[in-house]
Amino acid sequence: MFHRIGTLAVIAIAGTAWAGDHERALRAAPLPLYTQECASCHVAYPPGLLPSASWQRLMGNLPRHYGTDASLDATSLTELSAWLAANAGSYRRVREEPPQDRITRSAWFLRKHDEVPARAWKLPAVKSPSNCSACHTRADQGDFDEHDVRIPR
Repeated sequence: MFHRIGTLAVIAIAGTAWAGDHERALRAAPLPLYTQECASCHVAYPPGLLPSASWQRLMGNLPRHYGTDASLDATSLTELSAWLAANAGSYRRVREEPPQDRITRSAWFLRKHDEVPARAWKLPAVKSPSNCSACHTRADQGDFDEHDVRIPR
């Protein structure tokens, strides 16, 4: 009996630790420079949504950032790159680098959004899966809880 309770306790503690790491990764205190530079064009994606290698490639290719020149000065680039690397996703579901380093093409993103009808992504208020704030009412705060989802009409 003790062994079973001990095992359950270990599982509970491990689960809590994973949830804590996951929460911290998604809710990293935003770097003002990140908000200023990145959130001026799109939602400031929490750095925990991509692994470090993906962030490194994205930051190394800012002149061709998904069809836009998002170049930064060397000091800003160094500061942002270090912050993204320090807060990148390292938990199990994010370790796999998604195709083209796109959050919306990651296996976990596709699983989490598999019930979203294809027509929802095409709504004028949504336009694409990368427009998180269209449905996630607290995306600007790094909160993507499914209980706060409101798909526009």
